[in-house]
Amino acid sequence: MPEPFPAACVYLTGPTASGKSAIGLELARLLGAEIVALDSMTVYRGLDIGTAKASPEERATVPHHMLDIVEPSEEYSQADYAVAARRVVDDILARGKTPLIVGGTPLYLKTLLRGMFEGPPADWELRRRWEAEADRNGPTFLQERLAEVDPPTATKLHANDRRRIIRALEVHELTGRPLSTLQREFERPRSEAVGRVFLLEWPREVLFARIESRVDAMLAAGLVDETVHALAAPGGMSRTARQGLGYRETIEMLAGTLPREELAAAIKTHTRQFAKRQGTWFRSLEECRTVPMTEPVDSRQIAQRIYAQLASG
Repeated sequence: MPEPFPAACVYLTGPTASGKSAIGLELARLLGAEIVALDSMTVYRGLDIGTAKASPEERATVPHHMLDIVEPSEEYSQADYAVAARRVVDDILARGKTPLIVGGTPLYLKTLLRGMFEGPPADWELRRRWEAEADRNGPTFLQERLAEVDPPTATKLHANDRRRIIRALEVHELTGRPLSTLQREFERPRSEAVGRVFLLEWPREVLFARIESRVDAMLAAGLVDETVHALAAPGGMSRTARQGLGYRETIEMLAGTLPREELAAAIKTHTRQFAKRQGTWFRSLEECRTVPMTEPVDSRQIAQRIYAQLASG
C-alpha cells in the first residue's frame, strides 16, 4: 500500500496547457531541485508529442525522472507509478537534493500526498466482461451500474472514463465493498504537505484558448505519425496508452470511426473536458496553494514568486 511521500517534496500542478513545464524548469533551478514527472502518459517511451514531454534540451539543463520508463505496449497503473516514483524521490533526497514533482494527473497527485488503497490485483477476465457489456449497452452503461453500487465514485468519474469506472466495479465485485469506502482513510490532508503544492489556475476561457493552440501544434508536429509508429511497434499500444488524450482520438480516426477532418475538434473537446475534471480534483485537495495565471506568461517571475512563498513558509 503506497504511503504518502516525504514532506520535503515540492509540487507544481495544474490543468493541461497551464505552463507547468516551463515554470517547473525555472523553479527547479531556484531550488537546486530535480524534476519528477507526475503524469500517467509521459512514462511511455516514444509518446512524446501527444504528452508534451520535456525535450532533450530541457532535460539536459535539469535532471528529469519518471519519463520513458516503459514501452507503450505495457500496462502501467497508479500503484506502479507510486512505487517507482517513491524510489526516485528517496534517491534524490539521499543525495541532498529537493524533489520537485511536476505534472497534472490528479489521482497520482492525491496518491503522493495522501497515500492510496491499492485494492485487489487486476482481474482481466472480469474487465473484459465489463468492456463487452459497455460495448453492447452504450456509453453510459458502466457509470449507471457503478452508481448502483458506489454512488460517490460514480459521481467523481466521467462516463467516458471507462478504465477507472471498470476498476471501481472490479474492486466492488472482488471485495464486496465500494471503492469509495475503502479509500476513505486516505481522504484527509497531511498538515506537513499544506503550502508545498502550487496550483497554476487560469481563467477558463484563456486556458481553453491555450489548449486549442497546443492541440494544433501537436498535430502539426506529427501526432498522427507518432501514433501510427506506436501502434506498429511490437506489442502495439496497451489499453492504458490508448486512452491518452490525442492518441485515443487518432486511433479512432485511423480505424475509420472518426473522420479525419474532425480529429482536431475531437481532441480539443476532450481535452477541455479533461481540464474541467482536473480543476474539480485540484479544488478538492486542501494541500493546493493557488497561483493565479494570466497572459503573457513570465515563467521566471512566477517561479520566483513560488520560491518566495516556500521560503516564507
